[in-house]
Amino acid sequence: MTLEGKSVAILIAPRGTEEPEFSKPKQAVEDAGGKVTVVSFEPGKARTVNGDLDEGGSYTIDKTFSDVKADDFDGLVVPGGTVGADKLRGSDEAIGFIRAFFDQKKPVAAICHAPWTLIEADVLKGRTLTSYPTLKVDIENAGGTWTDEEVVVDNGLVTSRDPDDLPAFCAKLVEEIAAGN
Repeated sequence: MTLEGKSVAILIAPRGTEEPEFSKPKQAVEDAGGKVTVVSFEPGKARTVNGDLDEGGSYTIDKTFSDVKADDFDGLVVPGGTVGADKLRGSDEAIGFIRAFFDQKKPVAAICHAPWTLIEADVLKGRTLTSYPTLKVDIENAGGTWTDEEVVVDNGLVTSRDPDDLPAFCAKLVEEIAAGN
């Protein structure tokens, strides 16, 4: 499966995004030949976390939310991390950016706590997805159907529960982005 010629945005919330949920999908897109743009609130560098508490890696932010629009990309990856997902869902710019991918029917991949951002974007009505188990009621209250599976694909939306699901999550997100909208 190749992503040659495809451009993918991946979000990062400084000191909040979960390291493997950021780095593994980023690597999967790059390994498939896709171009990754790291998007965040401010320019510079952002640090990820491990287990929400321990310091992770440092990554260069390529663009800020004010510099990008969904039109510029073929797909979006929203990594989890409790703090990171919470920071993202609290940003009108981030939520508007995420919602635009759904409006344009472009592939979106969200893992672990990242579906909080999808709830905030009001894009889950009638969709089936998975997440970290504690989001089940939130997803159901937002009109979605929650299921406990390694990876769920619903009309271009790829979701997984936690870092243990990353191999399946990464494979499916590459497949969905390659297929396009």
